[in-house]
Amino acid sequence: MPTQPSRPGAVEIALLLSLATIWSSSFAFIKVAVETVPPLSVAAGRLLLAAVLIVAVTRLRGLKFPREKGLWPKFFAIGLFGNALPFFLISWGEVTIDSGLAAILMAAMPLATLVLAHFFTSDERMNPARVLGVFLGFGGVLVLIGPAALAGLGDEAIRQTAVAGGAVCYAIATVTARRLPRMPLFVSSAGALIASVVLSLPLALLIDRPWALSPSPESLGAVVVLGLFPTALAMLMYFALLQRTGATFIALNNYLIPSLGVIWGILFLGEALSPRAILALAIILAGIAVTRIGMRQGAPKA
Repeated sequence: MPTQPSRPGAVEIALLLSLATIWSSSFAFIKVAVETVPPLSVAAGRLLLAAVLIVAVTRLRGLKFPREKGLWPKFFAIGLFGNALPFFLISWGEVTIDSGLAAILMAAMPLATLVLAHFFTSDERMNPARVLGVFLGFGGVLVLIGPAALAGLGDEAIRQTAVAGGAVCYAIATVTARRLPRMPLFVSSAGALIASVVLSLPLALLIDRPWALSPSPESLGAVVVLGLFPTALAMLMYFALLQRTGATFIALNNYLIPSLGVIWGILFLGEALSPRAILALAIILAGIAVTRIGMRQGAPKA
């Protein structure tokens, strides 16, 4: 049976922050990777590396996949909507659109998750606090990005739609993953990654013919980093957090990612911390706090 979400506490918030930190770094590495590697090969390459690593560790730990009927169709659904399809869509979109617009579009994920979880789970129903928390988070992202980035919406409509589609894919995968039976984190991660590789690698080989490419060392290095950290490590943390909380709470990482992007700029690019960024972060954190209240109100009585 799927696990029941618990009230998020300090451990869950730390996991959420860590996951958002790792995922927020992926946009910069994707930008480097797609300079000389096609988006489909970027997605397949990072998934293949992550799958080899996680499956090897799973085997070394002596873990086996459960034989529950209908398990692999769920793995393939998670692999398609949680990895293969959004990795390609976001990589393809980032070829031309800037990170500010991508952040706004990715912020659609918590809103989509809230709606999908309400209709397709029995324990994550909408309530006023959850709705308010999600919209506070979205408002914080809009404050962070500012009106200048919003003015660019529509200039690259197809690629922007692709990134927004990736956000919706993540929401579908998160709600689907909540329906998995309880199992070791390495097993659930390995299953989803194997399915992702089966779905993406043949297409990359057929369409991109990667043996004929001439990728730069920087792009290859970026693909390796993407496979090790925002894919392999993040997958383990994702399932750990999902088991401990629920789909709506884990979706809040897409509000934290733009804020962390600002922090990356301060630390590594010497950018100044603007009052708008401070205000946006305060709004986003308020949204997370309100969502926690909503989860507490919706938690089953002991």
